[in-house]
Amino acid sequence: MAEEAGGDTGARTAVWAALAGNVLVAVTKAGAAAFTGSSAMLSEAVHSFVDTGNELLLLYGMRRARRAPDRDHPAGYGRELYFWSFVVALLVFALGAGVSIVQGVQRVRDPAPIENPLVSEIVLAAAFVFEGWSWLVSVRQFGKAKGELGWYEAFLKSKDPPLFMVVFEDSAALAGIAIAAIGTVLAAHFDLPRADGIASILIGLVLAGTSTLLLRESKSLLIGERADGALDKSMLEIANAVCGPSRANGVLTLHLAPDQVMAAMSFEFEDTLTAPQIERLIADIERRIHDAHPEVTTLFVKPQSPQQYRDRLSETYGAGRGAPRRDPGSNGGPRAARSLQSEHAVVRRRHRGFRARGVAVRAARRRARGGHRRPRLAPAPA
Repeated sequence: MAEEAGGDTGARTAVWAALAGNVLVAVTKAGAAAFTGSSAMLSEAVHSFVDTGNELLLLYGMRRARRAPDRDHPAGYGRELYFWSFVVALLVFALGAGVSIVQGVQRVRDPAPIENPLVSEIVLAAAFVFEGWSWLVSVRQFGKAKGELGWYEAFLKSKDPPLFMVVFEDSAALAGIAIAAIGTVLAAHFDLPRADGIASILIGLVLAGTSTLLLRESKSLLIGERADGALDKSMLEIANAVCGPSRANGVLTLHLAPDQVMAAMSFEFEDTLTAPQIERLIADIERRIHDAHPEVTTLFVKPQSPQQYRDRLSETYGAGRGAPRRDPGSNGGPRAARSLQSEHAVVRRRHRGFRARGVAVRAARRRARGGHRRPRLAPAPA
């Protein structure tokens, strides 16, 4: 996606816009809930306060993730952003969804009329405007980042949690405001007081579904996800363009943060290269890859034959289970076929050598015994 190349500017803009909108909405809803006694309005107020705290946590995580590496954390602090994103998803589920559902169940069991419903309706309309502005900002930023991908596909492939979290939170907030407005109208104007509690439960369910998606994606990023396949392919092309007779077998990548990628490349070096030549070749590859992709902050190079690389992939991932990208020339191309044939030829030559040495040893032993074979013992008579 495009956000890796553009840093976290778009995500930061979306988070600050969401924070400003949530503060205004939370204060307005809390005042209206205290004045009218509406359960749905109270659920919306709790939701907005939780969202406000979430934006603060995301900003904190974004700041902490930019710290430079040190001896205790040689890969840096990028994953701290993923940790705080996971905490935010938990808060949406535990506080937002939990409080809304509990409050709604209580109001369904003990329904009460809404006082001054006009106040609730005005506040909900104002909240929809504030949240709508925040939603437009976040959707615009996410739209720039997703490129040509579909919205859900971009969400699954995104490595920038603050960006997609704000989109989901604002979308859930708009849905919650609409549900609260319907519940308020039914309870106040159609003499259905339980509609207020049912609306609160529905708001909790919307938040629970949203938080489930956010938890799943945040957990996956926290565990560690590979970079986009286009980045892997580009790195292999850059390496193979400068390595001459040597060849890159494949590359493993891991996102440490939205703009930080760690990579490990398997490389088959030409046998005639000396150690200083290999060092200069690796330095040239690192420089070219970093110039083309500044997000690749760390690159490790491991010397391996194509067969060793394939065997290692099979041991680690098994057959056909999401193996990382390999260079096409090292997986069935002429170079791989020649390498495999040469390995088989070496094995056959060694086997013939072992057989020849065995024959020579047996002949020497017969000569030492006078040139005669050891007589076989006849079987004992029955």
